[in-house]
Amino acid sequence: MSKQFPFSGKRAFVAGHRGMVGYAIVRRLESEGCEILVADRCEVDLREQGAVRNWFARRRPDVVFLATAKVGGIFANSQFPADFLYDNLVIEMNVIEAAHRNNVEKPLFLGSSCIYPKFAPQPILEDALLTGSLEPTNEWYAVAKIAGLKLCEAYRRQHGRDYIFVMPTNLYGPSDNFDLSSSHVMPALMRKTHQAKLTRDPQIHVWGTGSPRRESLHVDDLADACVFLMKTYSGDQHVNVGSGEDIPISGLVKLVCDTVGYESGIRYDTSKPDGTPRKLMSSDMIRAMGWRPRIGLSEGIASTYRWFLDHRAG
Repeated sequence: MSKQFPFSGKRAFVAGHRGMVGYAIVRRLESEGCEILVADRCEVDLREQGAVRNWFARRRPDVVFLATAKVGGIFANSQFPADFLYDNLVIEMNVIEAAHRNNVEKPLFLGSSCIYPKFAPQPILEDALLTGSLEPTNEWYAVAKIAGLKLCEAYRRQHGRDYIFVMPTNLYGPSDNFDLSSSHVMPALMRKTHQAKLTRDPQIHVWGTGSPRRESLHVDDLADACVFLMKTYSGDQHVNVGSGEDIPISGLVKLVCDTVGYESGIRYDTSKPDGTPRKLMSSDMIRAMGWRPRIGLSEGIASTYRWFLDHRAG
């Protein structure tokens, strides 16, 4: 822990402000009295080192939330392994190095729960990192995220930089990716179920057996946790952020179907991979600091579906 880090009067750069996580962090920062800096790709492509260095030198952020990444579900990871590895590695390296060069006071690096071994003991503690083999269906993304975390650790050790690292569980919420070919389980289920309702399909198809258990966290809770940690934490250990509860994919399917109002059948395609059997992270560390999630799963799914209807349905 550290003394309170004030946001008032700071220049806060949110990398990835158009994505689900970045968008949520921008909304959360609006009440913190800071100047929020964002950059579209036409202004600076974070994959280009020179452009990133020049942007940081010109805009001089005090804090950075590294919330941009190339993300996707099992299908996208399997089809584009080079893109997932290269794009994420180069973005991380460019932003972390530019933050160091320009004496950014406090950068926050956002990882993913997929960094943990496929068969890590549950709930997954922070020290489970690198204790076993990764889940093959998303190892490219996981390897990139582990590299980013280790790069932040290296800058802390060699240069004394106050980089902190946050590992969220599975996220959902406003501005999620609802593309069926590249999305994660929650938005994919929502889009698929909504379309089936409109077309009166007799059943929806779900990959796998429905038995794997997944933990989900509303992205607004994650954004609140990120600001909380930026204000109060300066440790060298990465911090898990989750809801503390998991349910089977089949239970998640039922919740989404009930929310959407789809009452027909569900077929589980057992020829498709399940992914990790269970993924529940221990959030004891951040809870001991005093932070708790506020948005329940049913409430969060309902509000996300309302956002989907307003912005993505059709």
